[in-house]
Amino acid sequence: MASKIKKTIKNGILSVVGIFIDKYSFLHFKRDQNFFKLFVYSIRFRLAGLGVYLTSNEKQIAALKDIHRGKRCFIIGNGPSLNELDLSKLKDEYTFGVNSIYLNVDQMGFSPTYYVIEDYLIAEDKADAINKYSGSEIKFFGSYLEYVLKKDSKSLVVNVHVNYEADNYVPLFSTNAVRRLGVGGSVTFMCLQIAYYMGFKDVYMIGFDHNYKEPSESDIVKDGYVVSNTEDNNHFSKAYVGKGTRWHLPQLERMEVGFAAADKAFRADDRKVLNATKGGRLEVFERCNYDDIFNA
Repeated sequence: MASKIKKTIKNGILSVVGIFIDKYSFLHFKRDQNFFKLFVYSIRFRLAGLGVYLTSNEKQIAALKDIHRGKRCFIIGNGPSLNELDLSKLKDEYTFGVNSIYLNVDQMGFSPTYYVIEDYLIAEDKADAINKYSGSEIKFFGSYLEYVLKKDSKSLVVNVHVNYEADNYVPLFSTNAVRRLGVGGSVTFMCLQIAYYMGFKDVYMIGFDHNYKEPSESDIVKDGYVVSNTEDNNHFSKAYVGKGTRWHLPQLERMEVGFAAADKAFRADDRKVLNATKGGRLEVFERCNYDDIFNA
């Protein structure tokens, strides 16, 4: 009974707080305790959703609306199957890269057009490399990561609606990136929303094996994440997750629910997301052959 009362009080407080700030965008993450800063961000993004831009950050995001209307792009996953594709074909394409994709830039022969990061464990453990990375035209990350990632001339801070702890979690596929972006179990969900906002008609996904090997006995598992003590077999490079690096246990069902929401949104606007991964176990999106894309 006491727990129900506490929960009711907590929900009531959050509802009142929600009048002023986006509770799912900020209160889930406890690393930035500057309430005033969070409050200001909420006001900025709420106004931006109404077309009022208080800073250059929101103005720049707004300027991306439909900038690539009718064109195609590629979202590059980090699975081992990436090594089986001729990535040089993407050099002149619009591309999205995520997390530690910068490790593959030399092999690919180009940097992704856009870079996106969501996971705070990756941001914390690889902050130096991410902050130094400047190959992409724009780097997107959530405002909750400003405690570890530096905003430079190529960075845009976005308002991420983190509602995983909601009683009935439903992924929010936002079509208005200047207002907020939803979460869907994977940083790719953010990429899909940004691609939609930019107006891309055809989105091709590669390197999405959707098949993760379980942590080994020497790895340390705690609090929903893994501290790696072995070489990485889940990504294009065995050094992708180095020794001592932390990573969240993938929740494939949650990812699939998010991908299904993205697929529905694209189809509703007569656009499409296609899975051009070689092999893998992701079957939410319609499949296509990678090489055929360039022969059409």
